Amino acid sequence: MSRDLQPHLAVLAANLFFGINFSAVQHITQGYIPPFALNYIRVAVCVLLFWVLLLAYPGRIGIKRAHIPRFILCAITGIVITQLLFIKGLSLTFSIHAALLELATPIFIGFAAVWIDKEALTSWKLTGLALGIAGAVFLVAGNGHEGKAENMLFGNILVIISAISYAFYFALVKPLMEEYKPIHVMRWVFTIGLPFVALIGWSEFRTIHWERFAGLEWMSLAMIVFGATFFAYLFNLYGISKLGAGVTGSYIYTQPIFATIIAVVFLGEELAMNKILAAILIISGVWLVGRKSPNPV
Repeated sequence: MSRDLQPHLAVLAANLFFGINFSAVQHITQGYIPPFALNYIRVAVCVLLFWVLLLAYPGRIGIKRAHIPRFILCAITGIVITQLLFIKGLSLTFSIHAALLELATPIFIGFAAVWIDKEALTSWKLTGLALGIAGAVFLVAGNGHEGKAENMLFGNILVIISAISYAFYFALVKPLMEEYKPIHVMRWVFTIGLPFVALIGWSEFRTIHWERFAGLEWMSLAMIVFGATFFAYLFNLYGISKLGAGVTGSYIYTQPIFATIIAVVFLGEELAMNKILAAILIISGVWLVGRKSPNPV
């Protein structure tokens, strides 16, 4: 296999895992594992795997005292708030809705960078934000009669808050990525986030009835923990190191495609017109936010 092709395939695989993750989470949180317990499991397993990986590939272990507060903020925004609200929200809404709302994350990242990193606020970014918000409104305000969702409105709102929290994490973590290797940052962000996630998810974890699990449930759990968390993070880091953040980030457009196909085939969701229009608006907004403009406002 060509070395030039490998990082592209790795990033595509990561986004395929993310796409499958939407339906896997929806299935397993319906009577098998409560949302907060599921997040506790995935974070705990990934912390173990990240430290085992250190044994295979020895490297730097500690972090500087001055960076501890930023690591804590990254853990709270990138692991605790983002992951808990995303899984909880996804369990309440439709897979396609969550995938499209997650697609708006680059828009929020652009505005977090304006606030935290003092990047220029351009007319393109403002227009992109308006389009992204319009697309989100089409989803959040939908009537929700085309499938099964416990609380579509609340679930959509939680997914949006999750995406906003991840945007702040993305801006906060950038200086750490310049000081440490990305895998080292991920190891400590997950590790610091684990106690918070455990505190919130432990009571739900104790209620899991493992005896109810059949092959599909174990496969779904494995995909969520290993595919859509551990390997997806590693594949994306590999892609960023070889292709750059811009090219790697552009593959996010494939997530709703994968998620939609899987949700329609396996969960019986419908690709209604409001979802198609929302996708057009959000994708246009993401493109505009990422566009370079010499005219700050």
